[in-house]
Amino acid sequence: MSLIKRNEANWLPSVFDDMFKTDWLGGTTNVNSIGTSIPAVNIQESDDNFMVAVAAPGMTREDFQIELDNDVLTISSEQKKEEEKTEKNGRFTRREFSYNNFKRSFSLPETVDSEKISATYNNGVLEIMLPKKDEAKVQPKRMIEIG
Repeated sequence: MSLIKRNEANWLPSVFDDMFKTDWLGGTTNVNSIGTSIPAVNIQESDDNFMVAVAAPGMTREDFQIELDNDVLTISSEQKKEEEKTEKNGRFTRREFSYNNFKRSFSLPETVDSEKISATYNNGVLEIMLPKKDEAKVQPKRMIEIG
């Protein structure tokens, strides 16, 4: 997995810039097509696993759904918030509601052991551990004797 850095110093506007800044299919931008913020994701690889960290403060573990289907990991969330206020005399009623949701999908490499995937949510960060299969782990150096 690699990160691509875009050069913002480009002074020529591009039709492609607007197209790629919009998250039509749960892609890699932080704003979707209606301006709702999508949590940032960090992916870290070690010798034994991949760690996906999703920054989502203010949420609870019950707000998340994590699904694995045909080696595609999908992280989604839907929050509904409703509030109704009425003045004491009953003449003014206000009802406010909001819905926030996001969906991020990642294709997993063949080296991930899908049976051992686990997730935790602590201090506003959802961490998903993607262990590597034993044959994909870095093997220690060994000396081979010549017979």
